[in-house]
Amino acid sequence: MRIEVGPVARSRSLAALVCACLLLTGCPARGGSATAPVLHGCAVPSRFAGQQVDRLPITGKRVALTFDAGANADGVPSIRATLRRTKVAATFFLTGAFVQRYPATSRRLAGRDLVGNHTMTHPDLTTLTDRRVTAQVRRAEATIRATTGEDPRRFFRFPYGARTDHLIGLVNGLCYVPFGWTVDTLGWEGTSGGQTEATVVARVLAAAEPGAIVLMHVGSNPDDGTTLDADALPTIIARLRDRGYHFVRLDRVMSADP
Repeated sequence: MRIEVGPVARSRSLAALVCACLLLTGCPARGGSATAPVLHGCAVPSRFAGQQVDRLPITGKRVALTFDAGANADGVPSIRATLRRTKVAATFFLTGAFVQRYPATSRRLAGRDLVGNHTMTHPDLTTLTDRRVTAQVRRAEATIRATTGEDPRRFFRFPYGARTDHLIGLVNGLCYVPFGWTVDTLGWEGTSGGQTEATVVARVLAAAEPGAIVLMHVGSNPDDGTTLDADALPTIIARLRDRGYHFVRLDRVMSADP
């Protein structure tokens, strides 16, 4: 028996195929409402393949401020206000779970600054199969794109910094360059972990060098509720500027094309 498929069913089938294409391959939809820019034939630049970038390959006094967003958003209002007031650009690595929990906040971050992929649920990727790693990256990518309208590809950070050469190659194949850090402020440890606003500032200043990547977090410490990175940010920016440093986003070293 042949089943006739009407125009409505055909339309729904086509829509499902387009959605599957976007989620699984990153190919662009045609027609309909506007979508985020998609990197056609996306590939990482050969100069970054097979490595994690822990310091930007640039000369001159330039540093990159980066923030991981995976737990809560307690420090975001202060961080955003500081960045706007000081006219400093930054990069935010978002987990898909964070975007789902804080969609409006995520859109505001992506509306001004660069956003990257920090996996869906922040697992240690070294404990997962390749299939599950790929799912973590792709699910986060689709969530960030659907919620913020921005494509996070090219910019990835491994949860906990845990990686292997094999995993670096895997995320390269998904169109991402993994970015680590030159210095971790340890602000996420909070006062309960022995840190203070002063220690956060001191760690950044001690590691300052051309191309340095600074790791901070947007959330508060779950035990003491402190937001040391957000609190220290104005002083960090002022002290680095006093030393002649300027601030860049990570795309400063990454063109839109391979």
